Amino acid sequence: MNLIASADRNWAIGYQNKLLVRIPTDMKFFREKTVGKVIVMGRKTLESFPNGLPLKQRTNVVLTSNRQYKAKDAVVVHTMEELQEELKKYDSQDIFVVGGESIYRQLEPCCDVAYITKIDRSFQADTYFPNLDQIEGWRQISESEEYTCFDLEYRFVRYEKEVEITFGDA
Repeated sequence: MNLIASADRNWAIGYQNKLLVRIPTDMKFFREKTVGKVIVMGRKTLESFPNGLPLKQRTNVVLTSNRQYKAKDAVVVHTMEELQEELKKYDSQDIFVVGGESIYRQLEPCCDVAYITKIDRSFQADTYFPNLDQIEGWRQISESEEYTCFDLEYRFVRYEKEVEITFGDA
């Protein structure tokens, strides 16, 4: 599974259920990576989308503990067990975790690739992405050139989880 997010210097990703900043190139990157794929999110992330609607051309899976919650054109699950059962239907490489903080933290251990748009600025924030630079097993694989949008500098960074190979696997 994959993680995808845009984060500032402190790994902040949002404030008051909104993105910290909207960078057109980052939005395009997100679209290119996720169209035709499965996106996994929490209820608040879905509600932060335009008009609170699922994203088109993707299978939207929403994890919420609210058993009354319904979302048109989305699969709603209520437990991690239900989520795991639902995700078994798809190729793991086609699944992208898109937020929010709680969902990222719960699913990070299950993921092996992360696409992070790193913004070279600190914002006021109340939600954060797990700091992959400090989580054992994750390593940065690639980093794009630096881009600028108005006065914001950012890079596209890919992380991969290192796979431990033991004698039994060889």
